Amino acid sequence: MTRMSFVEAGHTALAEEMRRDPAVWVLGEDVAHGGLYGQYKGLAKEFGTQRLISTPISEATIMGAGLGAALVGTRPVIEMRMTDFALCAIDELVNQIAKVRYMFGGQARASLVVRMPHGMVRNSAAQHSQCLEAWFAHVPGLVVVAPGTPADAAGLLKAAIRSDDPVVFLEPKALWQQEGEVPEDTEPIPFGTARIAREGGETTLVTWSTALGPALQAAEEAAAEGMAVEVLDLRSIWPWDVEAVVESVRRTRRLLVVHEAVTTGGFGAEVLATVAERLAGESALRLRRLGAPRVPVPFSPRLEDAIRVDAPDVLDALRTLCAD
Repeated sequence: MTRMSFVEAGHTALAEEMRRDPAVWVLGEDVAHGGLYGQYKGLAKEFGTQRLISTPISEATIMGAGLGAALVGTRPVIEMRMTDFALCAIDELVNQIAKVRYMFGGQARASLVVRMPHGMVRNSAAQHSQCLEAWFAHVPGLVVVAPGTPADAAGLLKAAIRSDDPVVFLEPKALWQQEGEVPEDTEPIPFGTARIAREGGETTLVTWSTALGPALQAAEEAAAEGMAVEVLDLRSIWPWDVEAVVESVRRTRRLLVVHEAVTTGGFGAEVLATVAERLAGESALRLRRLGAPRVPVPFSPRLEDAIRVDAPDVLDALRTLCAD
């Protein structure tokens, strides 16, 4: 195991995949100069500017060029800098990349990765802070992943690069410098496999990405109050590990889903609805979700703190869920 940050884990995994497969390359704004967060630092020196291509500031052009390159057999890694900026290329992603394999009967494939740093980071405001995993999960043809640890970032990025399907790779900006243990020989993590981040037998807490930290902290504090909370990190939003979640809730009879994204229309609703359908007719369930209020992310640090889902919020939700 090697201790490294979220950025370093992704950097290492990408470099290893570029060494393994010469068809893997990167395009996006400033990638040859290291990228906005240092995700690509030094890679142009090793691989050259033919495989680390800094593009003009045009997200639609970047996304479209990545699709074209994938259709002729390469494996592009498309850097969007932020999830919000991908909305400038939504036609290329949703109407072209996501549909091409189906529309051509499998004869053409968009084997590419779209890296989208997402979520709040201090003073980034409404146009640079959104969590839109539910949007992308809604689109047939896209794989959507959202790691919450450096190890998962490395393993899922390797899986994404090797996938024949297009992968939306959501990276939490707030965790870029968070450190964790990463295997020296990281293997790809299969999509749709949740990880038990903490074991418990009385309440199931499902989460992913940035919300994992507050969820684990709240579960630790809940244990001191006599609540045994099992924390499942989905890691993969689509496909997601339905069986792992259902099996846990079948044991605990309580489910709390926590995410940084706005609660209204968030992916937490999909998890709750699926569990309710799968366990319908069995003994009574207690279901609850926790996310951000339906407001734009403010610039003010105090207002940011007011809408951010943190450990005290999660602990309050657990207390309510376990009240009976």
